[in-house]
Amino acid sequence: MHPAVPAWLRRPFTLDLRALALLRMGVGAVLLVDLAIRATDLEAHYANLGVLPLAALHEHLWSASQFSLHASSGLWQVQALLFGLAAGAALALLLGWHTRLATLASWVLLLSLHNRNPLIGQGGDDLLRMLLFWGLFLPWGRVYSHDAKGQPLPAQLTYFSAATVAYVVQLAILYWVTALLKSGAEWTHEGTALYYAFSLDQVLLPAGRLLYPYPGVLRFLTFATWYLELLLPFVLFIPVGVRWWRLLFLALIFGFHLGISLTLFVGLFWLINLVSVLGLLPGRDLDWLSCRAGPRLARLRRWQPRLPRLPWQLRLETGPALSAGRRRLLQSLREGLVLLALAYVGWWNLSDCVGGRWLMPESARWPAFLLRLDQHWGMFAPTVFKDDGWYVLEGRTADGRLLDLNREGRPVSYAKPPSVVALFKNDRWRKYSENHLFISNTWMRGYFCNYQLRIWHENPAHPPLRSLTVVYMKEVSLPDYRYSPPQREVLCTCGETDD
Repeated sequence: MHPAVPAWLRRPFTLDLRALALLRMGVGAVLLVDLAIRATDLEAHYANLGVLPLAALHEHLWSASQFSLHASSGLWQVQALLFGLAAGAALALLLGWHTRLATLASWVLLLSLHNRNPLIGQGGDDLLRMLLFWGLFLPWGRVYSHDAKGQPLPAQLTYFSAATVAYVVQLAILYWVTALLKSGAEWTHEGTALYYAFSLDQVLLPAGRLLYPYPGVLRFLTFATWYLELLLPFVLFIPVGVRWWRLLFLALIFGFHLGISLTLFVGLFWLINLVSVLGLLPGRDLDWLSCRAGPRLARLRRWQPRLPRLPWQLRLETGPALSAGRRRLLQSLREGLVLLALAYVGWWNLSDCVGGRWLMPESARWPAFLLRLDQHWGMFAPTVFKDDGWYVLEGRTADGRLLDLNREGRPVSYAKPPSVVALFKNDRWRKYSENHLFISNTWMRGYFCNYQLRIWHENPAHPPLRSLTVVYMKEVSLPDYRYSPPQREVLCTCGETDD
């Protein structure tokens, strides 16, 4: 177990195989949930008939370093096939069936999916990709898996390698960089960041609405958030009392992200973050849980799905074993590759939050885009954006009536709806609408408008429209609960525009 590394230095990076197995199962479950949500917009987000045809993807968002199986066709049927393959790989990962292959397949298909439509991505997607990447080098199928069936129990449940170092450091980087990017005075001095965040009706949930009228509470939570992200990761590297420091980290992170899930509409971001820390569960506490749930776990161990062995697995099992020397060589190459990737990821993040002489040149960025090691942890950074509002999809009928397609064809009203969040089908559409507003993304608007007009006319019960105008009711967040009347902004119009 890496005798060259001192025991005290290994302690913060030594993980329990059972915790890694729980991490694997959590990642597999999140992949399945994510695919299920995305599949409801198979045509809208991934096919040529949707808001981002392949021609627009390649013209505006594509990089020569990227690849995407999902970009091989604009047909929704091809997307459905790839979604099915990804779901199969995620299920295999969850069950621990051919774990290494399932991890690789899930990682490749996730990269491909994210590259097909970058306009709906968020920070949780970056973290999910990185968990799968480091998982390629972790033994997270060694226990609690179908692969472990019939295998001897591990001689010890603790495990240390370059991959465990990378996993722990990646978690620390996530929170450190998040804090460092929050450099605005509203985070570091004024304590008004969460006031502005909770002023955004596009993301505000009922629990956040309850907290919003209390500026003192919001100020306290703002500073608590910033200091937690900045200081808490340090406890992961303390070589004494590792168990207790990890329990502290887990308790605070769980409370932090559960709080986010109740107050802000951020999709699966909070759930991915909760799953990401499962690998830190201490062995002694897993022993306690095993004792408490002993009979249930025994029944679980007796149940094993009848899954076939793949042909290459049979060949590998009957082939000659690697010599000890070759095993050591392969292990050294793997460890070196992981450390090189970790150094590269560290440089990328340092460049993102510090810049200057640490800035990564463009010529060195292509491996990040090829393997999707690129990551950005800039939620509400450097300051919280102040432009809020809601969409009105203003459809004009042949007889001159104005209908709002965003509210099931009811007569147009420019009053703020009771819940702006409810206007979005899911967080992917919310993120798309956020990107829709940027001046650099004005090219998106015509595709969105034409898509909405087309799907409206697919329902024969809907009255025909002569044109559709995408209107944004812009409402700027002002300090001290001051009111800013919304301004009507026309983003684009499609269809017949002449009277």
